[in-house]
Amino acid sequence: MDITTIVGIALGIFLVISSILAGGGGSIFVDVPSLLITVGGAIAATAIAFPLPEVLRVFKIVSKTFFAKPPDPNEIIKNVVKFAMLARREGILALEDSASELDDEFMKKGIQLAVDGTAPDVLKEILEIESAFIEERHTAGQDILGFLGDAAPAFGMIGTLIGLVLMLSSLEDPSQIGGGMAVALITTFYGAILANLFFIPMAAKLKTRTKEELLGKTLVIEGVMSIQSGDNPRLVEEKLKAYLPPHLRMSSEEGGEPPA
Repeated sequence: MDITTIVGIALGIFLVISSILAGGGGSIFVDVPSLLITVGGAIAATAIAFPLPEVLRVFKIVSKTFFAKPPDPNEIIKNVVKFAMLARREGILALEDSASELDDEFMKKGIQLAVDGTAPDVLKEILEIESAFIEERHTAGQDILGFLGDAAPAFGMIGTLIGLVLMLSSLEDPSQIGGGMAVALITTFYGAILANLFFIPMAAKLKTRTKEELLGKTLVIEGVMSIQSGDNPRLVEEKLKAYLPPHLRMSSEEGGEPPA
């Protein structure tokens, strides 16, 4: 579970509610018709803009911002080095049994392709195509959340315009203008909150998750290619570490016993 997402949302909600209560507000900020036009309008526009299956998957996509565990690049490197050592010591065919125990289906597939004697260029192409499709699926989720982030404030403004029209149509009672104006602006408030506290940050978090996952896939692809070409395990480790920023790099000594 990604605790930062939960803490961020909880903190944002707390700050908004606290500022409302500190300013003496309360029930005036709760308006069901305004909420319906903001949320419902944003969802309706999204349904128009994207295929229905992608829209229905948005709930699963959003769950990734809370529960998806990013791959540990150092763990991937350790596994690749372990397989490189085994392949160098016993031959690449010896990897088949060990690969079957992997939880990482992408690495398992790459090792199996190498064991099966797949040509290096074909192996790399297969893995890169699969990685590209993963990126495409993630990008679709980011696009939906980004679109919701644009649509929510827009429908909030539409709700405000509706409220203003209704308010101006009853100017014969000046005492109602202040309250009417306040209610009219609530939809803009809802749209801004939904966009800036939920949809846009979640789209950004998904983008980060995509980068993390694609980095893991790149490490696997390059690692499998190195194993297939018979590179020295230490060289494989150093080559893969070059893909990591300095603060993420961990030597086998720092991570415990080197893979056997």
